[in-house]
Amino acid sequence: MNLSRLILKIAGWKVNVAVPEFPKSIICVAPHTSNWDFILCELAIRSVNRHSGFLMKESWFFFPLGNIFKAMGGIPVSRKEKKGSLVEQIVEKYKNSERLTLAVTPEGTRKRTAKWHSGFLRIAEQADVPICLAYVDFGTKTIGMEDTFAPSGDIEKDLHDVKHYYKNFTGRYPDKFTIE
Repeated sequence: MNLSRLILKIAGWKVNVAVPEFPKSIICVAPHTSNWDFILCELAIRSVNRHSGFLMKESWFFFPLGNIFKAMGGIPVSRKEKKGSLVEQIVEKYKNSERLTLAVTPEGTRKRTAKWHSGFLRIAEQADVPICLAYVDFGTKTIGMEDTFAPSGDIEKDLHDVKHYYKNFTGRYPDKFTIE
């Protein structure tokens, strides 16, 4: 048993992963209401001997934490400076990589918000990679990745469908999660 799996087991968490390990994919993670989501997801992905990079707010990339996050596959995202489209930059990373998996939290915040970011859908469509739907359910203490989603090109409909996939999962702070 690896260390990540042992830590999760001791803490009472279950991990259910039913999707194959794609050479390239996006992992969409929700609900995102706590910093614990990141820690639990890192443990979960490592418990099944997989790796995923992640997008994270640039302000978290300070010394020494920034070096650790970058070594783990973290990509800082600036909300202030617009150095071209983030979607275009990430699509280019996919096109120039043999293997690349990135985890994103479309809520973009741990606060309650109904306005989810749709960039992950555009990235998946333009880079021609599957979206793996992952969840952190504090209600059942389960972290799972059991379904995939293929964008149709209709961003509004796709975002609606993805949001509704997560309707039965409970964040650490349930009042901070909404799909409406």
